[in-house]
Order: sequence, then C-alpha cells, then structure tokens
Amino acid sequence: MAVSAEHPVVPGRGLLRDLRRLAVFMTKRIVALFLTVVVGVYLTILVANMGGKVDELRRIQIESTVAEEVRANPDFNDMSSQERNELINERVQLEVERLNLDEPFIWRSFDYLNQAIWLNLGRAEQMSSDRGSRDVYDIIGERLPATILLFGTANLLIFFSSVFIALRLSRRYGSPADRAVIGLAPTSAAPAWFYGIFLILFFAFIAPILPAGGMVDVPPPQSMTAYGLSVLKHMVLPVLAMFMSQIFISIYSWRTFFLIHSSEDYVEMARAKGLPEGRVERRYILRPTLAPIVTSFLLMLIGLWSGAIILEQVFNWPGLGTLLFQAIGHRDTPVIIGGVVIFAYLLALTVFILDILYAILDPRVRVGPE
Repeated sequence: MAVSAEHPVVPGRGLLRDLRRLAVFMTKRIVALFLTVVVGVYLTILVANMGGKVDELRRIQIESTVAEEVRANPDFNDMSSQERNELINERVQLEVERLNLDEPFIWRSFDYLNQAIWLNLGRAEQMSSDRGSRDVYDIIGERLPATILLFGTANLLIFFSSVFIALRLSRRYGSPADRAVIGLAPTSAAPAWFYGIFLILFFAFIAPILPAGGMVDVPPPQSMTAYGLSVLKHMVLPVLAMFMSQIFISIYSWRTFFLIHSSEDYVEMARAKGLPEGRVERRYILRPTLAPIVTSFLLMLIGLWSGAIILEQVFNWPGLGTLLFQAIGHRDTPVIIGGVVIFAYLLALTVFILDILYAILDPRVRVGPE
C-alpha cells in the first residue's frame, strides 16, 4: 500500500496508540471496580450496624460491662450508691466517646467507609490477633495467607485437571467416561461445604486417617518439613471437597468448548496435513478456547471466594472466612468491615485480571475506541 507524503507513517505511533487505548481501558475498569467496591463496602457497613440499631446493643453491653467491673472492684466498696453510679456513668460516657457512639450514625458510616476504602481498618473492639494485637490489619494479616493457600491450591488443581480431562474427553465423545461426566455434572450443584461434612464423617470418624479440621497438628511440629507435611495433611479434605464440588461441571463445560472447536475446518485441515494430535490440541483447539475457559474459571473462583466463610468454618480452617464468622458472633464491627473490604478487593482484583486476560487472549475484544 502506498504511503501518502502528507501523512507519513511515524515509527512507534501504532504502539503508542495501542498503549493509550489500553491505559484508557484499564482506567475505566479500575474506576468502575472501585465504585463497585465502595457501594459493596457501604452496604456492608449499613448491614453490619443494622442501620445504627447495633449501637443500642453496644451501649447496653458497655453499661453492663462497666457496672460489673466497678461493682467487682474492692477499691470502690467504700463508695455510696450515688458515687458509684456517677463513676459508672462517667466511665460509660468515656467508652461511648472512644467508640464515637455519641455521633450520628450517618456521619460515622461515611467515616467508616473512608477508613475502610483506604485500608485504615482501625482497632478491633472485642477480638485480637494470636500475637495479642488489637489492630484489625494485624488480625486479618494473620488469617489471609491461610485462605489464599487453601483456595489457591484447590483452584489451580481444579483448573489444570479440568483442562486436561476435558481435552481428552473431547476426543472420546460418547465414551463411557464421557457419559459418566455428563451424568455427574449435576452433582456440582451442591456447595463444597456439603461434601466437606460427608468427607469429615468418613475420613475423620468412620475411618480416621485424616484430621477433621484445623491447619496443623497440636502441638505444631518443630521442624519445617514436619510442619509442611502436617499442613498438607490438613488441606486434603477441604481441597477434596472443593474439587468434588467443581470438577465435573468444569469438565462438562470445557469439554463442550473443545468439541465445538475440534470440528472447525482449520482443525480438520491440520489433521489432514498429518500434524501430531498433541500439537493440534494445543495450537488449534486449546488456544482459541482459552478466553471462555479463563472466564469460566475466574467466575468459578469468585463463587468460591463467596463460599469461603462456610467452608472454612466446617473445617475449622483459620482463614478469613472463619475470622468473619467469629467477628459476627462477637459483633466486632471493625473486623467485619475489614474482612468484607479484603474480600471485596480480592473480588475486584479477580474481575480486573479477567478483563485484562480476556483482552489479551481474544484479539477481537476491544479495549477502547478505534
């Protein structure tokens, strides 16, 4: 094609245009996800405080706790009833002011939101970390690695197993194994914690070969090797529960993608040229289907994040889900909000990665205006 003298081609202009479009696309997605996180966190603040109704319960709890402390302290036995009541009221007022319960809830809700969004999670009201810290950041920081370890391991295992088995089944359409997967696909309707209960029953009580819960033996092994093996042993049942809950529907869905693409003309042409079957699968079947497969995988990951609370509670896994459950029981609002904020950021990060991967894997996806 001839190049116009009035509009010469400038080297690097195409790359700059693509980078500009990518930057605009990423900025829009970050802003949209940030607004989604803000709305989700604010709704959590409203729900966790029941629109301010929880404050009344907290005031009653403060009055009861302070009154018990004053009456149980022998230093105040010589006081008259009036002096003791004045002391109780004074201490209650100090605690109310410390927790900002004397301010209107609507103002405190926006203050909670501002601090939560910037990860200034404050101090817990009732709970503490294993090291004794009351900072919510420290409490969550102790639990988050356990959640990432458990769910990261399970999801990577599900992803690679599903892709491998689905690719093999797409070449054996109608075989007994293929029909078995189709028949077992509806079993994925049950959540992972449902399978977890039965796995604990069989492998921890009827045939006690695996621990029923926890993350490591008690007392913890001293050597690193023994500690790692103990963690692996405790991960078997929860990982197996998530695997059983997701594996069949994943194989069934991705096998369908592979079947559709394996009948395309370019695949038949590659086979007619005599290319090895493994190369045909990798280049002409797996690569075009990566975009929908990655989308399906990350949507499944989002669903598993949402179910972390119940699954970790069933297996007594000391992760973020168990922490949220305990915080709800203690009515520890800062920890509840902090946990939800971390979950919200994890979900937003997952969706953001999905958008980027989708644009990379499928060139037809537009990342901005032409």
